[in-house]
Amino acid sequence: MIQPVFKPFEAADAPAVVSMMEQFYAIDGYPMDAVVSKGLFFEFIENESLGKGWVIIADGNPVGYIILTFVFSFEYAGRIAFLDELFVSETMRGQGIAKQALNFIAEAAKALSIKVVYLEIEPHNEGAKKLYLSKNFKEHKRGLMKLIP
Repeated sequence: MIQPVFKPFEAADAPAVVSMMEQFYAIDGYPMDAVVSKGLFFEFIENESLGKGWVIIADGNPVGYIILTFVFSFEYAGRIAFLDELFVSETMRGQGIAKQALNFIAEAAKALSIKVVYLEIEPHNEGAKKLYLSKNFKEHKRGLMKLIP
């Protein structure tokens, strides 16, 4: 089994992470502007209150990334996180890297005093749903809604 390393984001990681974001967004046909995403990457790593990010390294190469964003919740009495993005490159899938990433996220959340981690998945992505359920994520009875002001 591959033993990935979870390296905190650094400025030098921007090109690799943005390239992987393009691959991730393409899976479901989401629009993505690489220039905007690169700027957001730098904003994100410069402001620790926004969250934490890690590059997933296997055999010395970036093969994925994790982005946890932070929110303060009165309901949960403190900081909660949203697993905004978890991506493993197509060639590295099926090798246990995402499972290990979820174990890492659980430990990181404890260390960061996060009360709960939320995430969203595409309805058609049964593989992701099965993976998250196997790692103790639970389906939430509330629906996710959005407002774009």
